[in-house]
Amino acid sequence: MKNKKWSIGFSYAWEGIVQVVKLERNFQIHLITALLVIIAGFILGLSRMEWIFIVIAIGIVLIAEMINSTIERIMDYIKPDIHPAAKQIKDMAAGGVLIAAVAAFIIGLFIFIPNIIALF
Repeated sequence: MKNKKWSIGFSYAWEGIVQVVKLERNFQIHLITALLVIIAGFILGLSRMEWIFIVIAIGIVLIAEMINSTIERIMDYIKPDIHPAAKQIKDMAAGGVLIAAVAAFIIGLFIFIPNIIALF
């Protein structure tokens, strides 16, 4: 019984991921960027510690984007009309994604620049 509940919960979660990948352009952009970063990491031969930071950064950005997309859909459902409070809520959620993406970018600079310089 417990395994069945876990399996059902996992399938719902997976369906949520599939939906955000299909429907959200910004999530698709983040995924493509993550794929490019992963490819670059393999080409440059990142260390285990560098991979840990890269995976955490990618994960945080994707999670932030999923939460932002969820908040946007909830607000559109609750308040389909343009409303200042709904806009403020959406803007705050989008700001969270921006902070996560900038932090991930900075982490990427710290990791990739020395590895690129080491090639020359």
